[in-house]
Amino acid sequence: MKTKIGLLYGGKSAEHKVSMQTALAVTRALDFSKFEIHPIYITEEGEWVKGQQLDTPPEDVKALEFSSKSALPSPAFSPAVFQNGNSKLDVIFPLLHGPNGEDGTVQGLLELLNLPYVGNGVLASAAGMDKIIMKNIFAQAGLAQVDYVSFLKSEWEKEASAVYEKTEEKLGYPCFVKPANLGSSVGISKCTSRAELETAFEEAFQFDRKIIIEQGVIAREIEMGVLGNDDPECSVCGEIVPKKDFYDYTAKYEDGNTALIIPAEISADQYEELKEMAVKAYKALDCSGLVRADFFLANDGRLLINEVNTMPGFTPFSMFPLLWKHTGLEYPKLIERLVQLAIERHEQKQNIKYTI
Repeated sequence: MKTKIGLLYGGKSAEHKVSMQTALAVTRALDFSKFEIHPIYITEEGEWVKGQQLDTPPEDVKALEFSSKSALPSPAFSPAVFQNGNSKLDVIFPLLHGPNGEDGTVQGLLELLNLPYVGNGVLASAAGMDKIIMKNIFAQAGLAQVDYVSFLKSEWEKEASAVYEKTEEKLGYPCFVKPANLGSSVGISKCTSRAELETAFEEAFQFDRKIIIEQGVIAREIEMGVLGNDDPECSVCGEIVPKKDFYDYTAKYEDGNTALIIPAEISADQYEELKEMAVKAYKALDCSGLVRADFFLANDGRLLINEVNTMPGFTPFSMFPLLWKHTGLEYPKLIERLVQLAIERHEQKQNIKYTI
């Protein structure tokens, strides 16, 4: 019997287009002899629309975009989008990046509906999306990081000069300004002066009410994939070598102007230390399913954790699937493994008592 899988993608987020590319890649990789594939599209306005079951892989992203006029309408949200006739779908695969999808909101909905779903739960998704909360948890777990400060938009609006002065005093230049709750390098700026800092704050606060500013460090960027539930496994490491000044949205997704070196040229001892840090971060956030753990290998030899991404880029050419490919797990099998992990975690939860 085929597994009925609901692919949830799109979303009301600045990362909508990234999610669409992920959905296209996953649908093309799924084995149609093993899975019934049910597309569920969230428009940029937040409308949920369930498409007809896919019989063949879609030709392009446009084939995965539905409107209430062309598919089964759901003006906002209805549990019916997770059903096939009178029965529930077997598992949901959220392919959503950024707020309103990767941040625990959709995960909470799926928990309430008691549906198995791929990836991280509510807590890990929410904490992993908010860079400030994530870094605070990492600090408590004793993980080495770059220095950072954070501000609310209201603080900046009241005392912009004081905020800039505190940033310069604590971090100096260069530094990186980022929205707290966004991925794919959206809204990130590198600053080397007060003028650039002011512009960067303006930019980042367009995307969030909280921002984080991190101290610049001369370092190599190393990434590792983590896969599993209570006993996570780690992939080989990869290195990002941007041809630009830093790894921004354009370099990742648009112009291919970035070299990915897999496996990264690091020592066996460094690899073991990175594995230990990745698993420690994974467990500190109570992760499940998958994360991509991002590190800095500083010129002075220090290994620093930068962040974990609870729904990393997931096309066959993204770092996370490539890391697992070089570890021996091809893209279609990686997807199947994630579905299996989702079902296993859901089955474990069914044994929890909710009454006394």
